[in-house]
Amino acid sequence: MFQDEGYQLMGAAFEVYNQLGYGMAEEIYQQSLEIELSLRGIPFQSKRELVVYYKDRLLDTRYRPDLVVYTAIVVELKAISDLAADHEAQLFNYMRIARQPVGYLLNFGKKGELQWKRFIVSDMHPKGEEH
Repeated sequence: MFQDEGYQLMGAAFEVYNQLGYGMAEEIYQQSLEIELSLRGIPFQSKRELVVYYKDRLLDTRYRPDLVVYTAIVVELKAISDLAADHEAQLFNYMRIARQPVGYLLNFGKKGELQWKRFIVSDMHPKGEEH
């Protein structure tokens, strides 16, 4: 599911990590990845606002995943020493609310390597479809 698109996303992410290394602020990686995606012609939306409902009532609070790539892959960026379960939960929430079955968690803050995880939620209902 969106494997080719994921490979293209990861190629751009590895290029950013190779150019900048680790230890910079998350926003530096965000902006750099946006530039790299643009240079490669990869469509994305940055900080797209997702609405949240509780019992069919719209909440004032919105979620804003770092990136949505190819209108289908939710991407959450981190710049920390190591990923934790809370970061995975954050991405799963974004995926669930956006009703997108594929997500990537990218951590530029780990020394020596770009840390990343790909997630697929197989029981995701496409936008507009009730469950």
